Amino acid sequence: MHFQLHEKQITCPFCWESITVLVDPSESQLYTEDCSVCCRPILIQTEVQGDYVSVEVTQEDDGF
Repeated sequence: MHFQLHEKQITCPFCWESITVLVDPSESQLYTEDCSVCCRPILIQTEVQGDYVSVEVTQEDDGF
């Protein structure tokens, strides 16, 4: 089965700018992507339920 990436609008949790990210609708994911405006790391979590894809974003915690 072939899936195309979907564009999703998110709000950066650092600079509050609206940016577009590409989401793979074939499976749920957790990954880090830098904001295209402020370059800070955003933790992106996607959940796939049938044809619906939800996206949650948070600041990546560097407190290791």
